[in-house]
Amino acid sequence: MTQHSADEIRSLDQLIEQARALPPAPTAVVGADEAHIVEAAHHAAEAGLIEPVLIGRGARIEALMAEQGVAYPVIDAPGPEQAARAAVDAVESGRVGLLMKGAIHSDVFLRPIIRELRRGPRISHVFMAEMASYHKLLFITDAAINIEPDVRAKAEILQNAVNLTWWLGNQRARVAALSAIEMVNPAIPSTLDAACLAKMGERGQIAHAQIDGPLAFDTAISAESARIKGLTSPVAGHADILLVPDLVSGNILYKDLEYLAGARFAGIVLGACVPVVLTSRADPEEVRIASLALARVAAHRQARVDPLPPFEVGGCGHLPH
Repeated sequence: MTQHSADEIRSLDQLIEQARALPPAPTAVVGADEAHIVEAAHHAAEAGLIEPVLIGRGARIEALMAEQGVAYPVIDAPGPEQAARAAVDAVESGRVGLLMKGAIHSDVFLRPIIRELRRGPRISHVFMAEMASYHKLLFITDAAINIEPDVRAKAEILQNAVNLTWWLGNQRARVAALSAIEMVNPAIPSTLDAACLAKMGERGQIAHAQIDGPLAFDTAISAESARIKGLTSPVAGHADILLVPDLVSGNILYKDLEYLAGARFAGIVLGACVPVVLTSRADPEEVRIASLALARVAAHRQARVDPLPPFEVGGCGHLPH
């Protein structure tokens, strides 16, 4: 049975409201030398979510801030690699406690984070989706970082996602390990991985989760589809987390839900010693605000309820709770 705490996050609006009630987080905005990034940082600051520290070409950022009539601290970095390095330095010195991607390629942004700020076995990404067609929040992982994970990597990706739902109040998330079918077929490797993950969940190798797989997308989210197919599963029709087979399928799924199903999204990178927001240049402001809110609330909740070490371990700076 899924267990929920009284303060479980059940909507994006509730998430944003709780984030605004917390002190704003000193946040490095990496690659801030484009107008829309400065504007996004300012809007997030006005919303009470962050205290921006803008990293990039200093003269360019200063000019953009003058045009927009805003003023924030700036760290000068002549190129993307130097900006990413400066962001890691700002975390390690304790100057910032949250990282946000700006106008910089994801691989350049993430490389020093993975090398120097990783606090667990794996860095991975989780999308949180809210849509009228589903009865609760739905988490999708990993559609942004890990390209073709093997079963061990999938277990690590899944534990990151389960930890996030735990911090947000769901004490035993229902996980659907997705494939194309519900039967194990050696010709479809993702069915084998899903079956292994389900057994790992049974044996307690993945904590705080009830895992079933392989499940196709329809049976994961529709109890009626599961009934028609004769599938008995405590997860089918009630999944909290969808573990996708690979990055390509996950990326397609999340964009389908966004553009065709009207889903509202937030996203966060997990496994680093500070929260990391990895938004796309095409993301609307609502996604950026919701993602920053998710990062802020997750860090705060983790420090309160999680038995694992909090975000600020080692030389990873300090994020107020």
